[in-house]
Amino acid sequence: MDGQLLPVLLLLLLRAWGPRGQGTGPGGSLEEPPKEEVPEEVPEEDGILVLSQRTLGLALQEHPTLLVEFYAPWCGPCRALAPEYSKAAALLAAESARARLAKVDGSSAPELLEEFAVTEYPTLKFFRDGNRMHPEEYTGPREAEGIAEWLRRRVGPSATRLEDEEGAQALIEARDVVVIGFFQNLQDEDVATFLTLAQEALDMIFGLTDQPKLFQKFGLTKDTVVLFKKFDEGRADFPVDEELGLDQGDLSRFLLTHSMHLVTEFNSQTSPKIFAAKILNHLLLFVNQTLAPHQELLAGFAEAAPPFRGQVLFVVVDVGAGNNHVLQYFGLKAEEAPTLRFINMETTEKYAPEDGGLVTAASVAAFCHAVLSNQVEPYLVSQEVPPDWDQRPVKTLVGKNFEQVAFDETKNVFIKFYAPWCAHCKKMAPAWEALAEKYKDHEDIIIAELDATANELEAFAVHSFPTLKYFPAGPGGKVIDYKGSRDLETFSKFLDSGGQLPAEEPTEEPTAPFPETPANSTPGPKEEL
Repeated sequence: MDGQLLPVLLLLLLRAWGPRGQGTGPGGSLEEPPKEEVPEEVPEEDGILVLSQRTLGLALQEHPTLLVEFYAPWCGPCRALAPEYSKAAALLAAESARARLAKVDGSSAPELLEEFAVTEYPTLKFFRDGNRMHPEEYTGPREAEGIAEWLRRRVGPSATRLEDEEGAQALIEARDVVVIGFFQNLQDEDVATFLTLAQEALDMIFGLTDQPKLFQKFGLTKDTVVLFKKFDEGRADFPVDEELGLDQGDLSRFLLTHSMHLVTEFNSQTSPKIFAAKILNHLLLFVNQTLAPHQELLAGFAEAAPPFRGQVLFVVVDVGAGNNHVLQYFGLKAEEAPTLRFINMETTEKYAPEDGGLVTAASVAAFCHAVLSNQVEPYLVSQEVPPDWDQRPVKTLVGKNFEQVAFDETKNVFIKFYAPWCAHCKKMAPAWEALAEKYKDHEDIIIAELDATANELEAFAVHSFPTLKYFPAGPGGKVIDYKGSRDLETFSKFLDSGGQLPAEEPTEEPTAPFPETPANSTPGPKEEL
């Protein structure tokens, strides 16, 4: 071989084989070493996992018990929940609990909203063992300890197993209210019912036992749930029906009823429990606790309570302790105390003693019996008619002059029913004032407003704010609900057409719901998507 060709051949061979230690692939290109996949890390914020459409599955695989909050950055109730949610995460982390907390920005994950049927913020769902098909809806409190306790009772035992008298006594002494299930067979389905209820009743602690010596110690011969308490009668027994077994609803009502004091003082801590008790009839004694003569009435009020336990809830309202919203709800002023009021929470019908006399055990019991036997007529709350109620373009109505104005057969009356705190009402106020100014010289048209939080009507109830109703002139007392846009132009078209919206105006604007009770009894506010 020619010596001049040798270097050329060597060069061609080197190019064919590539760099030392590497070959070529079938296409003659260099082979790249395989890259190792780096698992994606789920970010955290204040101890809370921050999830997305992509990372939710990873979190479910890694954490067998996971509580996920679906929120939106603009949601007010979500912002209120955020610090409590973070505190709950810290509480659980300090205990090395198996449960973790997570959150998903629903506005960035519409697929997850659809998958889990999320329709309002915040919505919390509990996932167990990676199962995303059937998460449990969170129904617990919105404060840190309540959130943590709700999870503890799902990842651990919801009731303490008691083996001896020392353990039972220690549990009974631990809290003001303690519930112990005495079951002769812990494999019975009644025990499962008991433990399910124990998961939800977070304001009580639970124990259970099958020990004969404990049955004997507490004077029991058959399966019984016993509520021990450090007040009133000290103990209440709920025997398990031998034929029907343990009914969770009945037991829940029993525990709620007997875990409350015979007389409960109304405040921000007790109000959720008052409304959760599911006792429809409430008797309220309004007093000023700073006055000795008022304090002396409490003994007689409490003396009347025992026969009505479970039927009527006895509540004391201190008029000097920031309870103005309760006074307003009943149409009272602080100086009217001491006085009694009775309310049925289902119908919201209110009753007052006819004589308004002294508050004694006998008079309280007699008033309760009279209301329960339909011997007392309910009353409607109304403000007094202002002297200048008709001097402004927007007329001021109250309960006492409503029917006279609204059902005047010679007038077309358009009324806004509002709440002073309602943002939607405040937003539309300028348009309503402008409408009244525009039609102030029309003798047959009245534009009016009524504070529906301070005035009740016999004709109908107002359930949301603002509610707009049109009362056309003529006989028959006709009422037309207005559902259109809340602007001057659309209002004017509606009036000019005799109470009909133009065909191109189908819009129905948002409203604020009427509070269910004098205080907020729901787990917490939410905002619709």
